[in-house]
Amino acid sequence: MKRTAVDDAERKLSPQETLRLIEQQGSAAANRLTPDPVPHYLAWGVAWLVGYSAMFLHHGLSGTPYAPIPFPAVLALLFGSMSAAMLVSVLTIWQPGSPVRGVSQQRGTMYGLAWFLGSLAVWVAGIRFAPQLPSAEGSLLWASLSMTVVAVLYMAGGAIWLLRSMFVFGAGLAVLNAIGTAAGPGWHALLMSLGAGGGSIAAGLVLRRSAGR
Repeated sequence: MKRTAVDDAERKLSPQETLRLIEQQGSAAANRLTPDPVPHYLAWGVAWLVGYSAMFLHHGLSGTPYAPIPFPAVLALLFGSMSAAMLVSVLTIWQPGSPVRGVSQQRGTMYGLAWFLGSLAVWVAGIRFAPQLPSAEGSLLWASLSMTVVAVLYMAGGAIWLLRSMFVFGAGLAVLNAIGTAAGPGWHALLMSLGAGGGSIAAGLVLRRSAGR
């Protein structure tokens, strides 16, 4: 008797074929439900590269400015670009049209709020204590506090979504932030610009290239 398409469709799958099908469906579901990290990495990379480059030019490595950029303008550029990056992150993690519901959506929403509230805490601390310090040290206070919050949230995000690369990146930021804080304002700005900003952009480009394969 001639086999039909229905017969082929009803053919019982072997254990190997069943396992392969489950893996394919699981991978597709994970890709569909997991937030795309590329916009997050690129947005924060550009924010740090631009903002901390301006701060580096303002301070210089030896305390002599490389460019006459007023400190209020540097802060406005840095925190303005970081606020834009935060918005991109929140929209990436929490998407109104996303199929993610329940615990996963709550987790993403709370993580987005953690970015906002952590940044708010930095603003309050900076406004309260920075004016009591010399200009360069006040600048370092702003920068080191903000990067401490960012590094901790990256590591927390890696733990939440079990993303080893995200956790390692956050740990790297924490180390660079500590080294830069100990070295001084100019060195901290340079490390954050190249290490945090350039590293985040590179990570985003690598992820985009990998996703396009």
